[in-house]
Amino acid sequence: MTDPNLDPGPNPDPEAAGEPGSGRVTKAVAEHSAEQDEDALSARMVVAGRVARRRLSHSLREATVGELLAELAGQVTDPDEPGDVYGNGVVERLERRVAELLGTQDAAFFPTGTMAQQIALRCWAGRTGNPVVALHPTSHPERWEGGALSVVSGLRTVHPTGEPRQPTASEVAELPEPFGTLMLELPLRDAGFLLPTWEELSALVDAARERDAVVHFDGARLWESTVHFGRTLPEIAALADSVYVSFYKSLGGISGAALAGSASLVAESKVWRHRYGGQIFRQFPAALSALAGLERELPRLPSYVAKARAVASALSSALAAAPEVPWFRVHPEVPHTHQFQVWLPYDADRLTEAGVRLAEETGTVLFRRWSPDGPPGLSVTEVEVTRPGLSWTEAEVTTAVADFVARL
Repeated sequence: MTDPNLDPGPNPDPEAAGEPGSGRVTKAVAEHSAEQDEDALSARMVVAGRVARRRLSHSLREATVGELLAELAGQVTDPDEPGDVYGNGVVERLERRVAELLGTQDAAFFPTGTMAQQIALRCWAGRTGNPVVALHPTSHPERWEGGALSVVSGLRTVHPTGEPRQPTASEVAELPEPFGTLMLELPLRDAGFLLPTWEELSALVDAARERDAVVHFDGARLWESTVHFGRTLPEIAALADSVYVSFYKSLGGISGAALAGSASLVAESKVWRHRYGGQIFRQFPAALSALAGLERELPRLPSYVAKARAVASALSSALAAAPEVPWFRVHPEVPHTHQFQVWLPYDADRLTEAGVRLAEETGTVLFRRWSPDGPPGLSVTEVEVTRPGLSWTEAEVTTAVADFVARL
């Protein structure tokens, strides 16, 4: 006889029983399996990337703790300098350096760009008396911050355009309701690292001013925008009332960001930084690596932009010459920064797998992760060119593309 305490009863499988919700169970299992497969692909790419002989850029995911600590030790210029305490010392030195580079009165260090930007927009809402922020729907606060602008700060957003491009001055001028702040992401990452022209940017700022609004630049990648604009960092920053910059996205720092602007705005932002939990006891690792990035990587960024344009051109030629590829797009055709997109009409996992195999089998990293979030029927990847990519020749790009296509 079966022990009733061990017998699960007939049809314990809800899928077999056809019970309500069994489809949701199947979907959940499938999604979990897909996540595991994606994690496995990512892990393989990290391993292959670490030992690759040729790559266009370093991946932020590939560094080990030991390597990061060794690099940080090499950045300590005075080991007897007192440790920072709640934002003094090396942190203040970094803040002064950022203000100097951007030509602003002051700057404040933040542990994350998300915090820096939310506080900036909150401060402007209080100063203008208007909690509405005009920004692009694919900008970072809208897509990657869990709705924090409204949930945490009580702000509301409006969109000058829904198109995958920078807004125009006329769209800002014709917004049907008042807004206190115009936030411009420079460059607009999810649309292809796109920048307006200098004339378009100036017109956008003028349009906001005519609406009695202030202007905030999401400049996480502003550092590399000088080539496209043909202007210095102080000239670019002078157009805005406040600017946020990142220390790890282009400069290779450990983490951290800064908010730059007038002395009064920065002082107010530091009050909110404490309220948001950003008044961290010691931050010297992030501050030291940020200073090193400003010293080492910032001067190199124009060469990265120039090389990215050459790589984009070589990619276009190589993909056009590949009979197996029915269609492609390098976007923008001439990159605005040292980062750009490539679109292909294949499944994203298939493309990522081909890239991983290329790295594993040839020691060459051409493309990393592909996403299905591109235009309908297309997958998209981001290409970044930094110091490792400066040595690539057009012939090497052509060979890498052919080897990649052969693995599709």
